[in-house]
Amino acid sequence: MRLVIQRVLHAEVSVDGAQVGQCGHGYMVLCGAETGDTQQDVDYCVQKTAYLRIFEDDQGKMNRSILDIGGSILAISQFTLLGDARHGRRPGFDRAERPEQAKALYEQYCQSLRAMGIPVECGIFGADMKVSLVNDGPVTILMDSRKGF
Repeated sequence: MRLVIQRVLHAEVSVDGAQVGQCGHGYMVLCGAETGDTQQDVDYCVQKTAYLRIFEDDQGKMNRSILDIGGSILAISQFTLLGDARHGRRPGFDRAERPEQAKALYEQYCQSLRAMGIPVECGIFGADMKVSLVNDGPVTILMDSRKGF
């Protein structure tokens, strides 16, 4: 499972001109499932997302997690995170999980974060979404359950 985690002051997502999700101070997370991802990949990403310390403490150091600040998350499914553009001019998406399985993994990721007490709103899986956000920092972290970055 691959994530792009952006620290935000605010983020929102709309479909067909109607807002379907938003968050305040916290994260906007783009989430893509890779072929073969399992519950173990979801669990890894949930733990990393919840405990990642990228919010500033009283001394200005990135030392606080989203749990510490009481932040919220807007999670957006995005299969293009698995795009491979190393060859040619058009990315290939062979590594992206099939939609049915990817949706289940994405929903489990969101639900597991909610079970930890983090408010999570989501986009609509597979929809053409418009996302807007106000980056804070900006701070952007790449995470992959298989590559460990």
